[in-house]
Amino acid sequence: MTSFLSEDTICAAATGHGGAVAMIRVSGEDAVACVDGIFRGRGSLRDAAGYTMHYGSIVERSCSDRVVDEVVVSVFRAPHSYTGEDSVEISCHASQYIISRILELLLEGGVRMALPGEFTRRAFLSGKMDLSQAEAVADLIAARSKAAHDVALRQLRGGFSDELARMRGQLLELSSLIELELDFSEEDVEFADRGRLSALLEDLLAHLDRLADSFSLGNALRNGIPTVIAGAPNSGKSTLLNALAGEDRAIVSPIPGTTRDTIEECINIGGMLFRLVDTAGIREGGDQIERIGIARARAKLADASLVLVLYDLSQPRDVAFEPVASILRELAPQQNVFVLLNKVDAAVSDPEEVSARLRSLKGTCRVLQVSAREGTGIDDLRSEIAALYSGLVNEETTIITSARHLDAIRSGAAALRRVREGLAACDASGVSAAGALPTDLLAEELRTALHHLGTITGEVSTEEVLGNIFRKFCIGK
Repeated sequence: MTSFLSEDTICAAATGHGGAVAMIRVSGEDAVACVDGIFRGRGSLRDAAGYTMHYGSIVERSCSDRVVDEVVVSVFRAPHSYTGEDSVEISCHASQYIISRILELLLEGGVRMALPGEFTRRAFLSGKMDLSQAEAVADLIAARSKAAHDVALRQLRGGFSDELARMRGQLLELSSLIELELDFSEEDVEFADRGRLSALLEDLLAHLDRLADSFSLGNALRNGIPTVIAGAPNSGKSTLLNALAGEDRAIVSPIPGTTRDTIEECINIGGMLFRLVDTAGIREGGDQIERIGIARARAKLADASLVLVLYDLSQPRDVAFEPVASILRELAPQQNVFVLLNKVDAAVSDPEEVSARLRSLKGTCRVLQVSAREGTGIDDLRSEIAALYSGLVNEETTIITSARHLDAIRSGAAALRRVREGLAACDASGVSAAGALPTDLLAEELRTALHHLGTITGEVSTEEVLGNIFRKFCIGK
C-alpha cells in the first residue's frame, strides 16, 4: 500500500466534470510558495494572510506573459485550514485543458498528485476531525437523499463522536476503579460500588445496543429503503414503477409474464431514498424461466421494508382477489404494506367492497385507489409513503451507517457483557464462582471494550485500517 507522506505538498482537482467553474486544491508546507510560482496578481501570495482571496492569472513557467487562465486564489494558513496545513484553492474555468495544465504546472514545481482521501486523512492526522467524522465526509458527498445527508452531517458535526466520548469516559472511570482494586487486592478494599457499576454497565449496553440496532435503518437510508412492487401478472407493476420513477424504466406489455426478473430503480420521496424493485408476477405455473423469476420475487418480498401490492380492478373479484390475498398472507407483521387498487379507471368491481375485504384480511395494510397508467392517485401514494417514513431521522438521534462501526460496537458490547457477568459472580477480592471471571480478567475485558470503541474515532488505529478507509474516498477530498 502506498503510504501517505504528510511532509509532501499535494494537489488535486476537487470538482467533477461539468459546470462553468472548477477548483484545484493544494495543501502542504510549500503550498503557498508553489502556487505563487505560477500566479501573477497584485502582490505575492507568500505575504498573503489566511482567509484571503486574490484575483490574478495562472501563467506558464517558461513565459510569464503566456496566460493559462484567469483565476481566483484562496489562501488558508495553518492550522486554520481543512487539512490543518497551509492550503490554497484555485478557482478556474472548468475546461479540461485548463485543469490539466494547472495541475501539470504544479507538478513541475515539486507538488505531487494527492491519493484518494489524502486531504481528509491529513485533516484527521492533524486533529481537525476524528476518524468517524472523516468517514462522514465521504457519506456526505455520496448522500442521495435529505435523510442520508442529515445523518452524515450530524456525524460530521461530532454528534456520534460526543456520544462515544461520553461512553469511553464512563468506561475509563469504571476501569480505573477495577484496576485500583487489583492494586489493593491483599487488603480486601472495595473502591467500586458494585451496584453503581452494574447500573452503569446496563446503561452503556442499552446505548450500544440501540446504536447497533440503528444500523439496519442507516443502511436503508444510505442505499435506499427496500421497496417491492408485487402482484399477479399484468396487474400493472411495471407501469407503477415507471410512474413513480418518472421514466420508462421497465417494459410494459399486455402479455402476462413479461417481467421475468427483478428490475430496480431508486427514487426520492419526501427526502428519503427508496429502492424500488419490480418483480415477476406471482402466479402458479408458468415456464421454467418465469418460475425462477417468481422465486426471486418471493425472496425480495421477504426482505422488503415496504411492499406495494397491486390489485387489478379490471378483473372480476373472484379472479383478482386470491393472488393479492396470497401475497398478504406471506408478509411479516413488521412490513409496511400498501394495497393499490389499480386500473380504477376500468374497474369492474366495487373498490369500497374490495377495500373492506382486504382490510378484514390484513388490518394493518393501507388501501389506495390508483391508475398507474393515467397517473391517478400516484401523488397521494407518494404523500402516504412520505408520511409513513417521516420522523425516522431527527437531529438528536445517532444512526450508524458503517459496517466498521457496527463491528466495533458489537465487539465492545460483547466485552461489556462479559464484565457484567463477571461482576454478578465475583467479589471485590477476586474470588469468583465457578465459570466467573476474576477481577484481573474483568479489567482486561474493560480494556478490550475501550479498545473497540476507540477504533471508531481513531483513538486506536492502524495504518491498514486508515488505508482501507481513505482509499474509498474520491481524489481531491
